[in-house]
Amino acid sequence: MKSSRYTVKKLPAYRAIGLKWEGAYSEVAQLKEVINEMSQRIDELKNPLDRNTQLGLSYHLRPDGFVHYSLFEVNEFEDIPPGMIEFYVPELTYVITHHQKGENIGKSYTDIGIWINEMNYIPYVDPSKAYYDPLPIKHERYPRDRDLSDPHFDILIPIETVTSE
Repeated sequence: MKSSRYTVKKLPAYRAIGLKWEGAYSEVAQLKEVINEMSQRIDELKNPLDRNTQLGLSYHLRPDGFVHYSLFEVNEFEDIPPGMIEFYVPELTYVITHHQKGENIGKSYTDIGIWINEMNYIPYVDPSKAYYDPLPIKHERYPRDRDLSDPHFDILIPIETVTSE
């Protein structure tokens, strides 16, 4: 299903390597440092699948903040450099949109949440975990050369498709 702004697409599972950050919303300045550090450490990965696309995967598992992974997609044979972690993302169906430079990021997320609701989709969650946000899992794919003060990037929200009866 597609609208002028949103696409629903199933993407295959993948493996990624990078840095993990966990903190409160009040500590988000530290997250920007972690994202920047991962961007600069790309050369420690021997064969990233796309060195120009950095991944930001956020999981709202805390009432006061979230867990974030700043990663690059890799193949199954990539070694894990010191201080980094590996992360596996399962095959999922996503609502995908592009956040344009100059737009309000909060509004982009609010709009995608409204669209998901209107289309009767349900945000995907791991049933073994507790989440604290209406969009509990947020995946972003951004170009490494983005403007950090006014970025453009793709937003991918995992959803469960609901069949109508």
